[in-house]
Amino acid sequence: MTTYLGIDIGTSAVKVLLVDSHGDVLDSHSESYGIDSPQPLWNEQNPDVWWQATVNSLKALQAVNESAWRQVAAIGLSGQMHGAVCLDDQGQPLRPAILWNDGRAFQESATLNRLCPNIGHTAGVPAMPGFTAPKLLWLHQHEPDVFRRIHKVILPKDYVRLKLTGTYCTDVSDAAGTVWLDEAKRDWDDDILQACHLTRVQMPTLIEGNGNSGTLLEDIANQLGLSTQVCVAGGAGDASAGGIGIGAINEGDAFLSLGTSGQIFVAKEQHIANPDAYIHAFAHALPNRWCHMACLLNGASPLQWFSTITSTPIATLLEEAESQHNIHDSVYFLPYLTGERTPHNNPFATGSFEGITGQTQRSDMTQAILEGIAFSFRDCLLALNSRHPSLTALGAIGGGAKSAFWLQILANVLNVPIHKYQGAETGPAMGAARLAILSHTQQDIESVCTPPPVEAIFLPDPDRHNIYVKKHVHFDRLYQALSPTYTYGHTNM
Repeated sequence: MTTYLGIDIGTSAVKVLLVDSHGDVLDSHSESYGIDSPQPLWNEQNPDVWWQATVNSLKALQAVNESAWRQVAAIGLSGQMHGAVCLDDQGQPLRPAILWNDGRAFQESATLNRLCPNIGHTAGVPAMPGFTAPKLLWLHQHEPDVFRRIHKVILPKDYVRLKLTGTYCTDVSDAAGTVWLDEAKRDWDDDILQACHLTRVQMPTLIEGNGNSGTLLEDIANQLGLSTQVCVAGGAGDASAGGIGIGAINEGDAFLSLGTSGQIFVAKEQHIANPDAYIHAFAHALPNRWCHMACLLNGASPLQWFSTITSTPIATLLEEAESQHNIHDSVYFLPYLTGERTPHNNPFATGSFEGITGQTQRSDMTQAILEGIAFSFRDCLLALNSRHPSLTALGAIGGGAKSAFWLQILANVLNVPIHKYQGAETGPAMGAARLAILSHTQQDIESVCTPPPVEAIFLPDPDRHNIYVKKHVHFDRLYQALSPTYTYGHTNM
């Protein structure tokens, strides 16, 4: 029995799947880690944290899957996008990685958009603080000693690849999120690189997600109990990997991701930019495929934040909110704990509750968080509507997809049926595993990247949707009223 590994380098944890040749999950393991926020707007991680969590997870699977482990033939990688991992000529990190939800490079984003006026069409979206390119402009300005020593700039999952194979390589879907990629050509754009004081020599090699980036180094293979013949697929950024995991690979296939961040993802057969709406028109991880994405910096993470500060498990919060649910509740929550991307492009936006009184219960606040994130997804859907006015259904993946209560709220707010697939919580790790299978077997893409069985369908309730449309108007007015205050305290950064 040939087996495969899918590794997802997430923002809050590494998740590893061990699957058989059909893509059925044999076992999984994850290990969590934190984010460092040394200053306002800053979010960083030490790349070696990802590597150690990956090694720990792989060894944990090896310990209880001895027979299947000996049959591993290929590894697929997925990871959080946009992170800037700057390496010296020995492949060592020069500083902590700057993450996707880091907002410090807001001025540099404006500079890059001015220097490269066609960037929104070439790279699929205007430069925004979360993307990799503005971060490197920030380093050039604020940490010149680090910048001068940069040998390579790679992405989070590709640091794990480097440790596994010794190769500097990335796939086109992850490269898309740097805004250095010419999306239509699926190649680095020299003009945008030059505007960041970089050259393609400092970039990793580009391959498709189902390509082979190399095999395991001998010492790593010995450490992990694997063969040196195990190949590592090109892999994918987490959004594209999530699409591959649930079969969203053909024109119009769409899903909603409820992880630390959130996305609405629509597969495309060609590159069509829509930069004015801050829709991300990126390369998909499979050849001759692209995608449109509306991206939230705050997916399920505000619920995790509320769980932490109330010292209450998420499951308990959800149970309370469902049992006390009142759609007419007047408590609102703006979920912008780390700024926001689509459709606001506002790194300064902050979270806030509105409508709290002495009678407000914890369940009301949880409901407001769930609805606030759903309203943010509605903002995304409205932004997508100019290109995709008739989405007939959305798949659901990510940790938030475990909650039927929340998926029903999303269906009602968006007025779109939500399909929950079996294994939806595996998300990008399953896509990574499928890319490993494709890389090793060269099977037909359509035969491997099929939709999993549907576990449940959440149909929108028209009456509740109408109520939510009115509540969304109030939600939007709250943001408009507060947005002029969001730059306070950051003007001198």
